[in-house]
Amino acid sequence: MVDQIRRSVSGRGRMWDVLTFERMITGPVIHLVYWAGLGVIVIAAFSVVGAAVGVAFREGSPIAILLALPVLVVGLLIVGVAGLLWRAFCEFYVAIFRIGDDLAALRRASEADGTPNKLG
Repeated sequence: MVDQIRRSVSGRGRMWDVLTFERMITGPVIHLVYWAGLGVIVIAAFSVVGAAVGVAFREGSPIAILLALPVLVVGLLIVGVAGLLWRAFCEFYVAIFRIGDDLAALRRASEADGTPNKLG
């Protein structure tokens, strides 16, 4: 609370924190990146279904339908794995930035208590 009042009085605010890297913006942005990547993966899933159905209808024979079915199943499995990997990748970055936020909060708490900082 005191820091917020001090910043507003001195003219420093959120923009100053962003420009001086006191506040990281990648944390909130990674959520947008996640949803955009998930959209691309959904488009890939539609492409897999469209390709399998297209191959089955183009040939028109029962053999073509039997060949298109494994393509559909394997393609959807690959898209599912891609979705899980994308989620894990984005969660990794969210965890890293939360660790950074927690470390910054610990530093502020130790400075408020008057505990000497052993690193600096």
